Amino acid sequence: MKGFIQTVKNIWSIKELKEKLILTFLLILVYRFGSYIPLPGVDINEVNRYVADQASANSGILGLLNSFTGGSFSRASVLALGIMPYISASIVVQLMGLAVPYIQKLQKEGESGRNKVNQITRWLTIGICLVQAPAYLTLVTSQILPYDPASPYAFYLVPPSNFWFWFPSVIILITGTIFSMWMGEKITDKGIGNGISILIMVGILADLPRAILNAFETDASGGIFFLLEMLGLIIVIALCIMIVAAVRRVPVQYVRRAQTSSSSYMRSVTDSVRSYIPLKVNAAGVMPIIFAQAIMFLPGTLASYVLSDDSVIKQFFTKMADPFTLEYNLIFGFLIIIFTYFYTAITIPVNQMAEDLKRNGGIIPGIRPGKETADFLDEILSKITLPGAILLTLLAVLPAVVNLLGVEQNLAMFYGGTSMLIMVGVILDTVQQINTYLLNHRYDGLMSSGRTSSDIA
Repeated sequence: MKGFIQTVKNIWSIKELKEKLILTFLLILVYRFGSYIPLPGVDINEVNRYVADQASANSGILGLLNSFTGGSFSRASVLALGIMPYISASIVVQLMGLAVPYIQKLQKEGESGRNKVNQITRWLTIGICLVQAPAYLTLVTSQILPYDPASPYAFYLVPPSNFWFWFPSVIILITGTIFSMWMGEKITDKGIGNGISILIMVGILADLPRAILNAFETDASGGIFFLLEMLGLIIVIALCIMIVAAVRRVPVQYVRRAQTSSSSYMRSVTDSVRSYIPLKVNAAGVMPIIFAQAIMFLPGTLASYVLSDDSVIKQFFTKMADPFTLEYNLIFGFLIIIFTYFYTAITIPVNQMAEDLKRNGGIIPGIRPGKETADFLDEILSKITLPGAILLTLLAVLPAVVNLLGVEQNLAMFYGGTSMLIMVGVILDTVQQINTYLLNHRYDGLMSSGRTSSDIA
């Protein structure tokens, strides 16, 4: 505890780091405050009363989207779309980089190319919002907060079919996403970094205290089952850390040649530097889960519009949209394994890695440079991706398993899946950023005082 307090003091003593943390904290507060501002014409008091009485907003696809936006989705907030359209645009642009030569060219042009890619991503985000905003309003007025003059909940001060409800709401939803994107970029540039990921993590964490409190209040075993739930949650967090941090180190040897001269002779000096390539066991991150979830939710959504309520096919697809059913998790797990291999293959360019090694004078001991190096790296990736995909699948279906064991649904969602991986990954990256600042400050302090490592030793 004493060491932790000292670390906090060290963080607060670094002016630059302190300013970045304060800016990050303030922008997070603004983001959370915005999630409680309703769209024009929506009575927030009635919405809160309805959300407290209903559980439908916390299940299926609605529960997943609601968790990413920190509850904004179910409250018809001005930030209801959150940062997710930007995430979708980023994924599309990343995939376009595999097929569109212009995007490929920009990705290789360094900083200027990245700026152009970011600009394309921003415009694509607005295009996605133009589609998602009307779709969201339709979903809100028909399912999440259904408009019914005879309902005991008076959600709308203006009838949702009115033009003056739809038009400003669409504009405000798009503006809310752009504002969220701006805050994320400011946290990345001026704050502690990883701004977009931090906003998503904050939205997910917003529901965790309430889920823990509900689990404690509904525990009928006198607190024993609740303690087991907390112990299980800690074990799952440790498993997530292992999945995120696990790497396979491939040794690399760099050979540098230099010539020295004297009055009588010249000689060649060969200097060997050893390093390694860290290949992640879970190189795909949470993307396989996101892709698989998108595919799993699509059939059920389409079936609700084209099939009758008593259709057997619609009932089947309805089960496929519920993350706590057996059918959903079997197919979901299979898709995750497939997408893990697919996304790893497109994000880890082994041929380019082999060429870069060859160009920089690096070799893997016992492996010839060029094609043999690429084949060797590809073989290692294939071997470590399988256990990574299996662990990722187990983590993704774990919420359904613990729910069958009696864990309440809201808390069960934190036992794995996208939410837990995002939280663990972002927290580890943030801690690493802070540690980097602390180490740099210590190094600068030693240099400014005129002391060196030899003096300390």
